[in-house]
Amino acid sequence: MTSVGTILRLAQPPVRRFLPGLLWGVLSAGAAVSLLAVSGWLIVSASIVDSLVPLSVAVVGVRFFAVSRAVFRYLERLSGHDAALRQLASTRSDMVRRLIPLSPAGLGRTDHGQVLSALVDDVENLQNLPLRVVQPLAVSAFVAIGAVGFIAFISPPAALTLAACLAATALVAIGLGWVFGSRSEEQISRQRAELSASLVDYFGSLDVLLAYGAEPPARERIERADASLRRTVSRASLAQALAAGVVSALAGVASVWALAVASPGLATGAIDGPWLAVVVLVPMVVFEVFGAVPVAASSWRSVRASAQRVVDVLPAEMPDELRSDAGSADIPASAALRLRNLRATWPGGAPALRGVDLDLAQGERVLVSGPSGAGKSSLASVLVGFLRAEGEFTIGGTDAATLAGPTLRSIIGLCEQSPQLFDEDIRQNLLFARDTATDDELFAVLDRVGLRGWVRDRGGLDARVGDRGALVSGGQAQRIALARGLLRGFPVLVLDEPTAGVDPEASDALLRDLLAAAGKQSVLLISHVEPPAGTVDRVVRIVEGRTLWSPHRLAD
Repeated sequence: MTSVGTILRLAQPPVRRFLPGLLWGVLSAGAAVSLLAVSGWLIVSASIVDSLVPLSVAVVGVRFFAVSRAVFRYLERLSGHDAALRQLASTRSDMVRRLIPLSPAGLGRTDHGQVLSALVDDVENLQNLPLRVVQPLAVSAFVAIGAVGFIAFISPPAALTLAACLAATALVAIGLGWVFGSRSEEQISRQRAELSASLVDYFGSLDVLLAYGAEPPARERIERADASLRRTVSRASLAQALAAGVVSALAGVASVWALAVASPGLATGAIDGPWLAVVVLVPMVVFEVFGAVPVAASSWRSVRASAQRVVDVLPAEMPDELRSDAGSADIPASAALRLRNLRATWPGGAPALRGVDLDLAQGERVLVSGPSGAGKSSLASVLVGFLRAEGEFTIGGTDAATLAGPTLRSIIGLCEQSPQLFDEDIRQNLLFARDTATDDELFAVLDRVGLRGWVRDRGGLDARVGDRGALVSGGQAQRIALARGLLRGFPVLVLDEPTAGVDPEASDALLRDLLAAAGKQSVLLISHVEPPAGTVDRVVRIVEGRTLWSPHRLAD
């Protein structure tokens, strides 16, 4: 079960990677405090000291701390952001891995816009945990303790006033931020997700909305979500501004109070003029560093709300009907499939497969036919590990249930009924199957699926396919999907209704080309359309989740 604490631990970089940024941050803040302290001492001393030796040392100190402050600040940003961004990539990939076993069967009732917002906006907001929460709080604590200790050597009463003002600042500023901004900050993540979901729904179905005259209400939904988010962000910003004002006011109080308690020491000789200037000026820069505390508190509430949103997207537990991705990474020696009395059920639904028998030898082409709703696509989901199955399912004699999900999907590749094409060029739509492929290899695989000439006519591999393949036909999308499968080199290819959305006149040519392009790969063709004669070896018919007869060769 995934919890908020688990997500937050994933977002925090490991100590070995986080520690350098924290160290540079402490040094940068310490250099800022030292710069003001030495500058104050130098200015006052220059008017009362005759010797140039201490003044020269102070001048060198001012230069050193001025330069080192900028250098340490740069190193802090470099190290801190490197650690946070590396961890962000790891966190996002971990979230995707957690979602893979749930897709597509376990996310059927989940709003796609909510999932997208969680994986993009909310996961990205988690990087603020190390950058705007943990590191600023740690740096502020180190600097505050160091400054109070330093002032204590000069004037213990002034050190007590500084400590009291810092404690009051932390309590008052954080309290004000919580009272006036906590609700708004927690709502920002949810309202941002609602706006994202509205945009996804709007642009994803704009043609249907326009056709049925439903576009204005959908646009109004976006405008309401945007207005609500802007109001919430404004309230949160106002709360942060109020907290920042309190910090500035208490910084002035700390300096005036320090002056009041330390100045009597001038008459007694307990403190001289230059050190009195240090006592008065140091609280100002300490409060400048300490001003990150209320911001960190605000960021913490926002980060925690984002973590809760991510948890809400991930189901509390894996449905029993879904298959876990855990298992062995060993590849079976053979890719021959054997299914006996295979049964499977979608989460919360009726049984989809009630007893399927099927054999697929290496290099064979088998057609799985049957009416709509018979269980053909459910069979494809079982084969690639999206659904848990009961009965016998072996690959090369190895029980498929013992194989890890990624291992199973490295053996059996699925070309879906509606292939997912990204709004990128053709090259990128192929390269994610094998990112080391050269352009020559891409053209070679396009030639196998009959798209080489078409791609060249469109301007080459840089031609874009549009959002969800809007700029290509259904048949071309299927060919691109098959090209990816061939490029990946799956031993077994499952083609799920490849002629869906293709003109009947072109379906035979498409099926013939797809099956011929597969070469020596085994192919399980799921289709309600009979392929051209001689293109498949056997036919298995499924009706109501059961095979009607044992697999047989067409020649029989």
